[in-house]
Amino acid sequence: MIRERIGLFFGSFNPIHNGHMMLANYMVEFTDLHKLWFIVSPQNPLKEKESLLQEHHRFDMVSKAIDNDPRFEVNDIEFRMPHPSYTIDTLTRLSERHPNIAFSLIVGMDSLENIHKWKNYEVLLQSYRLLVYPRNGFTGGNHINHPSVQLVDAPEIKVSSSFIRRAVSAGKNISWFMPPKAHEYMTLMHFYE
Repeated sequence: MIRERIGLFFGSFNPIHNGHMMLANYMVEFTDLHKLWFIVSPQNPLKEKESLLQEHHRFDMVSKAIDNDPRFEVNDIEFRMPHPSYTIDTLTRLSERHPNIAFSLIVGMDSLENIHKWKNYEVLLQSYRLLVYPRNGFTGGNHINHPSVQLVDAPEIKVSSSFIRRAVSAGKNISWFMPPKAHEYMTLMHFYE
């Protein structure tokens, strides 16, 4: 019996920023989700690793960002899985551990458009609901009308982690772009400078 609906928001969160938090907030307030878990990924198989901060630092920044909000949790399950980690493997493991939870995958339109590149994407689409938020310039591709895909009319947020990293490296003050405690930790640790 399914008792709880939880959204899984995967990402490197390198670093987490207010765009991530606004999207997470939207998902728990404007969909049928009860909670949202941030899944901090050690390494995205489709992204370069060179500028990636150590996983425990990114985990700590997400923890500080959510700051005891009961709607959110941060999860490090992928830290103990083979690298690179694949979404379907993580979903399978979480579903085995929590059989009473209905997990939904939160992805952008860009990810949906490229989902055919993901490991066992057909199984993922068959077994899990995808809550898909808009991304400028992307239409979702061939799977936009799949029965497991639910389009979510979240506001489009254009701030990115790469923008934050470039701005910090250039000595800019980006304090209003990040949750305060995450920004404080990043500054204290001199990340991305």
